[in-house]
Amino acid sequence: MAHNIETMAYAGEVPWHGLGVQVGSDLTPEEMLKQANLDWSVSKRNIFTYNNADSEQADDLIMSDDHYMLVRDSDNSILGPCGKRFIPTQNAEAFTFFKKFTDAGDMNMHTAGSLRGGRQIWGLAEINDGFTLAGDDRVEGYLLVSVSHEWGKSNEIRFTPVRVVCNNTLSMALADKTQPAFKMPHTKVFDTELIVSAEQALGLASDRLEEYKQSAEFLSSKKYDDNSVVSYIADLLQPKLALQQKILLENSKSTDVDLIESRLQTLQEFQRTPHKVYEALEVQPGANMASSKGTWWGAVNALTYVVDHKWGHDRDAAMHNAWFGARASLKNRAMTKAIEYAKAA
Repeated sequence: MAHNIETMAYAGEVPWHGLGVQVGSDLTPEEMLKQANLDWSVSKRNIFTYNNADSEQADDLIMSDDHYMLVRDSDNSILGPCGKRFIPTQNAEAFTFFKKFTDAGDMNMHTAGSLRGGRQIWGLAEINDGFTLAGDDRVEGYLLVSVSHEWGKSNEIRFTPVRVVCNNTLSMALADKTQPAFKMPHTKVFDTELIVSAEQALGLASDRLEEYKQSAEFLSSKKYDDNSVVSYIADLLQPKLALQQKILLENSKSTDVDLIESRLQTLQEFQRTPHKVYEALEVQPGANMASSKGTWWGAVNALTYVVDHKWGHDRDAAMHNAWFGARASLKNRAMTKAIEYAKAA
């Protein structure tokens, strides 16, 4: 298995990244944990050093009072350093978040695995609901729980829609309109109280899916023009160029010729990734669907398609980037920014 993904199990069709071991579609969270080889624990262990730099005597060892090592108990692999206030989260504890929903029949376990040598653990459950836009454009909802066995990084629970035609992992801000995930710092115990807080922050998966549906329907009903979609791409990926285009238009007479020249000049200065997004407007899977062709929904998915499927060469790294880090934040901004452009249209 590729270097980024350590272990993985999935139910149903082979994932878009083509990695993992297939399992049954009716597993409980506990069974999925075992099938994905995540049924191991971590512990905080003391760090020792020699009292004298030149010493190698066992009786000359001193113990750090402020720093520890986080270690996987099954094989004693060191996951990294951590501080005194760091509280390890066990994989089994995190997977209890799914139990309430799977027991009620509202979700089914879909995927689980370990990334980066056990430093990042995730579980993904499919919500038994979804929606279809014009042209049979299907979107399914998922709930992602991720555990970070690293100092300085939080555990997360997030709502993750997936567009079926192209397997785009989409993103949208939660109730506070700023963050795509509920973050849980390692200074708190992952207990029932924290799970309740997470459920409240997520607004429950069905509510998030309904909210996302309304946004997707709005975007699919709004057409972009050539200049606005070029500005949109530049806004997300080359903000300085977007500002230059804005100034150029403000200083022009805004005739059709001015608009064309502005767009062509911006396109000429596009770097590689913005060019790929612009091309994806016409060539991405589902580009000709009624919901997508020439709409802001199509623009969002062009960006997401490039981020998920065309950005980078390693499929395991692409999967990590689809959910975590800067690229996940970019997809969230793409959705928010598209709504702004669609409202101004």
